[in-house]
Amino acid sequence: MRKIGIHSFVWTNGASQADLERAIERSAEHGYGLIELSYLRPETFDLKALGRKASQLGLDIAVTMGLPQDADVSSADPAVAARGRAVLDDAVRITQDLGALRLGGILFSKHGKYDTMPTRDGWMRAAEAVAKTAELAAAGNVQIVLEVVNRFESNLINTTAQGLAFIRETGRDDVLLHLDTFHMNIEEPDPAGAIRLAGDKLGYFHFNENYRGALGTGTIGFPAIFDALVETGYAGDIVFESFSRRIVDEALCLACGIWRDTWDDNGPLAEQARRFIEMNWQQAVIRRNTLRSAESV
Repeated sequence: MRKIGIHSFVWTNGASQADLERAIERSAEHGYGLIELSYLRPETFDLKALGRKASQLGLDIAVTMGLPQDADVSSADPAVAARGRAVLDDAVRITQDLGALRLGGILFSKHGKYDTMPTRDGWMRAAEAVAKTAELAAAGNVQIVLEVVNRFESNLINTTAQGLAFIRETGRDDVLLHLDTFHMNIEEPDPAGAIRLAGDKLGYFHFNENYRGALGTGTIGFPAIFDALVETGYAGDIVFESFSRRIVDEALCLACGIWRDTWDDNGPLAEQARRFIEMNWQQAVIRRNTLRSAESV
């Protein structure tokens, strides 16, 4: 069943166990059914306790991450690529320990702007690494979803078409795409068309405004995006993601270019986002049903 989720970075930078437990509580208080967590080190956090907390409050968990430069699975340096594969293996185990069923994000390259052009060899090294990760994940009932991100956060998968091609290279039917309106707004000439192109390979979806702020206050054409999701029968989870320098840690600010506070009060932001998603989804369903009725006349 589809759930509306929220990224933990709306609530906290995730520096402590208490911070994350409170983020889980606040997500539930604001009517969300899922919380998205970033890669958590098991030596720092009690992962099973976080999973129990979420389960007690009726929340699912998803985990997303980006690989660091020294653990880039697409790297031509064998030691760097090997570290990346080890990080992915650890991420699968962390996802399992949390009781989460999905691992997504930038699992195929470093999270950051490259100084070199992508290569075919790098592409294939990444595809092989993701295939091995997916094999391990499948054994633990964890789904792999690859986030299609903008040119400043990876040089490998920037469009839905590239993502689909990459999945074919992995040779696995169980690897899916993770699309995000922020990234699509930069890279896709037609975001709604990109959703239709993804079709049943779309496994996870992020709602973001073009400037990472409150939904509906920027330039993204959300009605067409909701229409495409409804038209294609997307039944996966949909997650609100928004970053403000006030909350997120310095590492993410540097990686994503979060140079200012895009909002100040996360409570009203989270409430508005959930209502925005619910309302726009309902309106898209009405438009779809109206169109079907007109076509049947």
